[in-house]
Amino acid sequence: MTDEIARGLEGVTVAETRLSSIDGDEGELIIGGFPLAELAGNATFEETVFLLREDRLPDEGELASFRADLASRRGIEPETRETLRAAAQRELPAMDALRMGVAAANLGDDAGESGDPETDSLTAIAVLPTIVATYWRCRQGAEPVEPRTDLGHAANYLYMLEGEVPDDAAVRGLETYLNGVVDHGLNASTFTARCIVSTESDVFSAVTGAVGALKGPLHGGAPGPVLDMLLDIHESGDPAAAVHERLDAGERLMGFGHRVYSVRDPRAAVLSEAAESFYADAGNADFFESAREAERVGAEALAEHRPDLNLETNVEFYTAVLLHGIGIPRELFTATFGVARVGGWTSHCLEQLSDNKIVRPRARYVGDEGREWTAVGER
Repeated sequence: MTDEIARGLEGVTVAETRLSSIDGDEGELIIGGFPLAELAGNATFEETVFLLREDRLPDEGELASFRADLASRRGIEPETRETLRAAAQRELPAMDALRMGVAAANLGDDAGESGDPETDSLTAIAVLPTIVATYWRCRQGAEPVEPRTDLGHAANYLYMLEGEVPDDAAVRGLETYLNGVVDHGLNASTFTARCIVSTESDVFSAVTGAVGALKGPLHGGAPGPVLDMLLDIHESGDPAAAVHERLDAGERLMGFGHRVYSVRDPRAAVLSEAAESFYADAGNADFFESAREAERVGAEALAEHRPDLNLETNVEFYTAVLLHGIGIPRELFTATFGVARVGGWTSHCLEQLSDNKIVRPRARYVGDEGREWTAVGER
């Protein structure tokens, strides 16, 4: 066994998975065997989750049954609702509220404890949108909107946020986003979920831990700052000049570059197309055109400033554009990421448990040795 340290476990392979595959050099992402561009814009979120769980797409009857099963699990207990109301009253961040809500998501279990991982994973997927929407409605001083079982997963999330049935363009845009970010290899939050469930802890604990990892700004927190930047660029009236002004001032262009991809993030391509379609349908393409110009000028300028790197747009760039257009509040961007990624987290939990071995890496000790005890009065 080598003593070489792989900081951050970079380059270390610790599991086999059939859920997703990343080729950072070619800019390719495969989800359940499908190229992302083939899946994201065509599937419903329910179809994508079924694919991850069952390794195949459902037929019509299976999809109807699966959708109904998920929809039946959307409700949360009064105690959970009050916890979210308290979080909103104290103006806690959405990710803190989501962490609290997920941790309490099994309060309704008759046995008082989590049960079957398959069942718990479905409940976790179903309740995350309800948790986020309940918190947000309370934060706005409005009453929470009860979920509807006759709406699809994406449509119901938007309905619970606004209290109105969303239009088809918004639903399709959100559906594409949810599919586009549902899974992405063994990222920090997914690895966290697999670590926790490898101890044979319950799925709700694993998802709670994953939410905690996603909360970190190095993982799930970038789309909000991207939106701030793009709004400033749009309001300047001259995207090209605004981009160069930022670079000349030594400011970072948010939404460019990715640790895994050495070319354009394939999710950026998918979400760019979804955003273009949404804004065209909405009849308000100005903001999208500003963002696209900022991407073009930014990529050219970064190539000139840093020719040693290939800094093209990542998933956060067009996440900000698309979610803003759909009407998802900036404060909920990372939580909405969680609404999508829980489909991947729970599928990884089930995959881990199918051939489980507890995750137990080693650390190299670099502290002192041979110390002698000294009584407190003699120190």
